[in-house]
Formats: sequence, structure tokens, C-alpha cells
Amino acid sequence: MTLAVGDKLPGATLVQLGDEGPEPVALGDRLAGRKVVIFAVPGAYTPTCHSAHVPSFIRTKDALADKGVDEVICVSVNDPFVMKAWGADTGATAAGLTMLGDPESSFTRAIGMDFDAPPAGLLGRSKRYAMLVEDGVVKLLHVEESPGACEISAGESLLAAI
Repeated sequence: MTLAVGDKLPGATLVQLGDEGPEPVALGDRLAGRKVVIFAVPGAYTPTCHSAHVPSFIRTKDALADKGVDEVICVSVNDPFVMKAWGADTGATAAGLTMLGDPESSFTRAIGMDFDAPPAGLLGRSKRYAMLVEDGVVKLLHVEESPGACEISAGESLLAAI
């Protein structure tokens, strides 16, 4: 499947680190009846993800909420321990972003957003994208051509398109 506007997202279970350890997050339940922004990065702590992509959604979270967005979710092919630490280190968690791991890349592969960049040590990772999802259906989808770019998938670009 190559994800497109109008598609319903497939059922997926992502993971977050809770008080008792790793917790499954049924994405379908999170999206049902809600307007949600999902953005994905090639990897936690990688340069563009850390210095550009996450900060763009921290800056725009309140403006997205003003446009009716119920939640902003960051997805990365990383484990929940890394995602929790990264959320704390970037200020994303404090800003109200939800940091979810896709450790097996199952969701990422299911929507056709997986890629490999062996020279950078990135295998089975996610392309950089941002999307607006309403009740599980993709309404806007901005995918970067290069994993090192953060232009059309930045929070400001998605906000402007809503």
C-alpha cells in the first residue's frame, strides 16, 4: 500500500512508555471520531528530526488545536524507551505532543512509508511525512522527497494547508 489522501489508515498497534513500562496504543482507537495530526521521522535524535521536525510541531501545536486538531502524534521506528527520552529532551512531551514508537516498523511498512539508508545506519525506517487524519481517514498528506529535508512536512506547512 502506498498511502494517499482519502485512504483509511490500517489498524496498527504502536507503543509508548507508561508508568508501568511499555504500553500498546491501538492507533484506530486513538483516531476514532477525532482530528489528529501524525508526523513521522526517520529516527529519534537524528539531526533534522531533532533540530527541525519536532520543534516545528512544538511551535505549531496550539495553532493546530485552534483549527480543531485533538492530538499531535510523532511516530518513529524506535523503541518506547527512546521515544520517551527524546520527548523529554526536545520538550515535545511537555508541549503536549504524543511520542509513539513503531519498533518493528509494522505500521510504517503497512502504509508504504518505509525506507533504508544503509550509509547512515538507518534500516527499516520511516520516510519523513506529516498528515492530517479525521476519524482514521487521511485528509492531508505531505511527504518529503529526501529524509534530510523538513519543508513540506514541517508543522508550519501542514498548518498552512489546513
